[in-house]
Amino acid sequence: MVHWLSARDNKHFDERDCRYEDESELRVPRVSSGDARVSTADSFDFAVIGGGLVGTSLAYGLARRDRRVVVLDEGDDAFRAARGNFGLVWVQSKGYQFAPYASWTRQSSTLWPMLAQSLYAETGVDVQLQQRGAFHLCFTEADIAERVKRLEWVRSAIGGDYPFEILKRDALKARLPQIGPDVFGAAFSPMDGHVNPLKLLRALHTACQGRGVTMRNGTHVDDIVYDAGRFHLGTKTGELVANRIVLAAGLGNCRLAERVGLNAPVRPNRGQVLVTERIAPVLPCATAFVRQTDEGSIQIGDSMEDVGFDDSTHPDVLKAIAKSAVRQFPFIAKLRLVRAWGALRVMSPDGYPIYEESTRYPGAFLVTCHSGVTLAGAHALALTPWLMGEATLPDIDAFSGARFAAGKESAAHAH
Repeated sequence: MVHWLSARDNKHFDERDCRYEDESELRVPRVSSGDARVSTADSFDFAVIGGGLVGTSLAYGLARRDRRVVVLDEGDDAFRAARGNFGLVWVQSKGYQFAPYASWTRQSSTLWPMLAQSLYAETGVDVQLQQRGAFHLCFTEADIAERVKRLEWVRSAIGGDYPFEILKRDALKARLPQIGPDVFGAAFSPMDGHVNPLKLLRALHTACQGRGVTMRNGTHVDDIVYDAGRFHLGTKTGELVANRIVLAAGLGNCRLAERVGLNAPVRPNRGQVLVTERIAPVLPCATAFVRQTDEGSIQIGDSMEDVGFDDSTHPDVLKAIAKSAVRQFPFIAKLRLVRAWGALRVMSPDGYPIYEESTRYPGAFLVTCHSGVTLAGAHALALTPWLMGEATLPDIDAFSGARFAAGKESAAHAH
C-alpha cells in the first residue's frame, strides 16, 4: 500500500512561515514512486535530510554502527545555523524547569571529549575543544541569586551530578583579571567549554565521508512516499530509497515534518555576532557571551531577535552587543572589529529539542534543536540506538512535538 506524504502539487508553499496558500487539498495522488525501479546504489539504511551540525552528527553516529547512510543537504544557499554558531558547549542552567533537557545536555557534555578525539583520529581536524569550564557573569546581587536558584533547581532535578561554583567579585577577579568594575560576580561550571564550530562542521563532513556516508549536496527533497515499509525520496536528480529517514533540516523541518505525520513548529530567531582582531591569549575560559577563539580573536554575541528570515546585521543591535562586551571586559574597547554577521537559530516554541518517531509512518524520525554544538556529543554517540530501534532512551517521550498542543512557549536564550 502506498501512503502519500508529498507536498501539494500545484499549490504554492511558503517554506518561510510553513503555510500553504490553499489548505483545501491535503493530499494529491500521483503514480507511486514505489513502482519505479531503484538501483542498489540508491538504496540506504538511513537517509538523513540536512547536512548541518545536527544532520552530520547523526549520520556520523549511524556510520559508526556500520549503517549505509546518505545525507541530503540543500546546499550553501540554505539558512545554515552551523555557519553562524557561537561555538559554546554549554550546560549550566540549561533545562531549568525541564529536567530531561538538563540531563541530556549534561550527558552530551561528558561525551564531547570522546567525540573530539574520535574526529581528530579519523580526520586530522582538531575542533579545538576547550572544556576548562566557563563563567556566566552577573552585575547585581539579584543576578547572582537568580543564577543560584536555577542551578540548584537543575542539580536537584537531575540527581546531584551537577557541579557549579558561585564567585563574588574578588574571587572572580583572581581568575578573570580583565573583568570590568560593574561585574558583581559569576557562576562557574566546569562542565562548560567551547569549540571552533566551522572546524567541527568540516570534521563531521570529512569523518562521514571517511566512513562511507554518501554526501549529496545541493539536493532538495521534493517528495516523500511511504511504500511497503520504505521511504522513497524524490529529488530533482532522481529518487532514492531508505529504510528509515531522519529529518534534520533545521528550519526546513517545519515543511517536512507534516509529510510524515509529525509536528515541528520551529521558527527562526536571529543572533548577531561581532569578531575582533586576533590578540594574544587573555581569556582563560569562555563566558556566556564573550569568548576568545582558538585563533585569538574575541567573539561577542548577545542578541535574540524575532525578525523572521532576515539574517542581516543591524547597527543598533551590534552597538548594544559591543557596549555590553566592553562593560564585561573593558580591554575590548581598544580592539579593532573585523567582522560581523547574523544567523538564524532553529527555535521550537519552548526552546527545547524535538525528538520523535512517527507513529503513522514508523521509521521516520524528527530531530531538531538550537544547540547543535552542545548536543553534538549526544547526537553522534548516544542517540543512535534510538534511531536504529534498538533502545528507547530515558525521557525521549518528553521531547515529543505533542507537547506543543497546549501552546507552551518560553524565551530561553539559545547557545
